[in-house]
Amino acid sequence: MKVLLINPPRYMNKIPVIREDRCEITERYAIIPPYSLIWIASILREMGHSVTLIDANRLNMSYSELEQRMNSQNFDAVIFRFTPTTFDWDMRTAEISKKINPEARTIGLCLTLRKFPQIVLERAKYLDIYVPQEWETVVAELVNALEENVPLTKVNGIAYKDEAGKIFITPPAVPIKNYDSLPLPAYDLLPSLKGYRMNAPVSGNFMILYTSKGCPYSCVYCTVARTPFKIKSAERVIEELELLYTKYNVRFVSFFDETFTIDRKRTIKISEYIARELPGLRWYCNTRANLVDPELLKIMHKGGCRGISYGIESGSQTILDNAKKGITVEQAKNAIKWTKEAGIKVLASFIFGLPGESKETIEETINFVKETLPHGAQFNVAVPYPGTEFYEYVKQKNLFVGNPSWESFYQHKAVIRTEHLSPEELESARRRAYRELYFNPRWIAQNVKWVFTHPEDFMLGLKYYAKALKNYIIYKMEHAH
Repeated sequence: MKVLLINPPRYMNKIPVIREDRCEITERYAIIPPYSLIWIASILREMGHSVTLIDANRLNMSYSELEQRMNSQNFDAVIFRFTPTTFDWDMRTAEISKKINPEARTIGLCLTLRKFPQIVLERAKYLDIYVPQEWETVVAELVNALEENVPLTKVNGIAYKDEAGKIFITPPAVPIKNYDSLPLPAYDLLPSLKGYRMNAPVSGNFMILYTSKGCPYSCVYCTVARTPFKIKSAERVIEELELLYTKYNVRFVSFFDETFTIDRKRTIKISEYIARELPGLRWYCNTRANLVDPELLKIMHKGGCRGISYGIESGSQTILDNAKKGITVEQAKNAIKWTKEAGIKVLASFIFGLPGESKETIEETINFVKETLPHGAQFNVAVPYPGTEFYEYVKQKNLFVGNPSWESFYQHKAVIRTEHLSPEELESARRRAYRELYFNPRWIAQNVKWVFTHPEDFMLGLKYYAKALKNYIIYKMEHAH
């Protein structure tokens, strides 16, 4: 079967979109490789299917340009990713596909909306099949079924429309048990590794990498909370890093796992191998404040780790407990302190508007930031993503402002209030937090000292601060961090 994979154009032809399971958002400066799509490509290739990729987001293609490119392709199915906030925009991909080839099946992937398959298909006129999760196994089974004319009722883990437009939802798919059994992603399908980046450009080719997916923790606001946890062995991760390093000249990797250090021994094994065999490789990761210690951080730094993103969320223990974060303020302070001491940059993320948020708890968070001074920070207003425990809480407490649609669920624009604060006050707290950090003389002095004592970070530091000021002054922190 001929399958065309598409990462749709940038939102409104100007704002890049991250379309990956753990991160389905607009982000003004990040241009992320479509890792899940190239992984799907390799899985389908292994099954004998012919696969082509168009990364319209990376190439900054308009929909008219995408249509021209699709016109030149011969395909039996189109697979693309979409997000809640860019829902209607991304669905134009399916509309164009039907215009060019009405018989080709249109297949969409989105984790955030996984608990609303009926509504997704009702709203998406030109979408035939929705794959909410477990695409690692579901997509291959689905494409095989389409090629062999097997009834879709026999494919678990999908929602689909029949020829009359009636919607059917099949039983959930069984998560894959052995993550190492999957082939390595089809990196050769990417147009080029040049141009991909996180929030600021880096030297050398850049790639994101999943070494695990899912999360066993129960944070009320998170779209991947309590989702099936799957992890690659250290040996499999090393094999993929070797390929990227030697064949694709990748020198900077962002491990896209929710919690990279969840397996301490695996983290040490990967770090020690990089230090020994891939000395030019630098990497960032995400993890929790309660899953690091000074010894581990030193090993990670020696193995090339140069940045860690912590989901701190709040400087108030009350808010952390209400959000079921499972960490303490003291653990968060220690994690930031230890990470700096190990020579690793700290990015911390915070959320304003979680259950119980008040003026007092906001002050606690801002004071926490001013005390700990992470090298960089993301401040968001709380988003009640559909399917999360927080969504149900907001609904039950009648905290929604009006009747917001998915498209309004941005991290810079409040669609809720709290029992104590208005949406405007939450947005104001977010802007104030950025102001208190970016214009803090101690923070500026700390980062100036850092780039002079860590020369490899000098240009990155300049670019980051220039981007931060531009976001704050020109874009008012909209679609940006």
